[in-house]
Amino acid sequence: MRRWVGIVTVVLFVLAGAAAASAANYKPEYKMSIVVGPTTAWGQGGQKFADLVKERTGGKINIKVYYSGQLYAGKQTNEFMLIKQGVADFALGSTINWSTTVKELNLFSLPFLIPDYKALDAIEDGPVGKRIYRALEEKGALALGWGENGFREITNSKRAIKKPEDLDGLKVRVVGSPIFIDTFKALGANPVSMNWGEALTAFQSGTVDGQENPVTGIIIPYKLWTVHKYCTFWHYVIDPLILLASNETWKTFDRKDQEILRKAALEATAWQKAEARKGLLDSTASIDELRKNGMDVTVLTADQIKAFKARTKPVYDKWAKEIGADLVKAAEEAVARSAAPAKKPAPKKK
Repeated sequence: MRRWVGIVTVVLFVLAGAAAASAANYKPEYKMSIVVGPTTAWGQGGQKFADLVKERTGGKINIKVYYSGQLYAGKQTNEFMLIKQGVADFALGSTINWSTTVKELNLFSLPFLIPDYKALDAIEDGPVGKRIYRALEEKGALALGWGENGFREITNSKRAIKKPEDLDGLKVRVVGSPIFIDTFKALGANPVSMNWGEALTAFQSGTVDGQENPVTGIIIPYKLWTVHKYCTFWHYVIDPLILLASNETWKTFDRKDQEILRKAALEATAWQKAEARKGLLDSTASIDELRKNGMDVTVLTADQIKAFKARTKPVYDKWAKEIGADLVKAAEEAVARSAAPAKKPAPKKK
């Protein structure tokens, strides 16, 4: 009996030592980067992830969210390098901002590829989404879940946009991704790349006429009706978010905590995505909100969108080659399948 008691004591001592060693290797704080502020669905999604992880690890993994791009210096497109280098441990970020480093992410910025949420879900949840996850991991980041900023609609202070010619000469703020510059030049606009904080000042002073961003992610939270009279819903591109962990950070966690992190990420991103679609999916609430605050809102029809699509076709073709023709084709096939009517089951033979 004494012998067994001794063995059990040794085993417990070893396990306790291993647990202590594991905890000792963990940092007192893990940094999470988010481009926007805490009041958006995007920002709230990041905080939800941090809260879930802290609760479920008993405080062992303490993630601090750094909002409004506090961790990167200068351009939003620098954010992915922070993850790759392990300067930031986590990020809930835009595929647009990371697309200069991971070319496959430009897929979501191909003009007029993805017409609706159903098509987006088909891409993210299928083989194309898995390929994008692999591309991220090869670049130094582990993808843990899909979030969403939303379809990017255009607002401006000059005029309603109903046809491509309405963009002629408009000075439009865009993010610092080359495909956006190409797209707006093709449409006759004058694209200007600048960070969001600078853009808000430019709108107020009138030195920049317009911008393109999601409704629930930016237009409503930042009350852009105070600087822009006109808004056009055209769904020209969509802005998925991805919750990433640095590969360098990830390998320091034990398997149990990795599983906790994965589950928390999926829960937080699912919640965040639902928040981003509120008032837009099978609802006109967001459009009503914009109109209530004095915006002149135009919702383009499928026929009206054809003219914009034709004007940007050279941009689409150019970037399809950059992204990878096979990946783009797979995405196009996923979009087509999502639009196909569901097959009715064959009647049972009597």
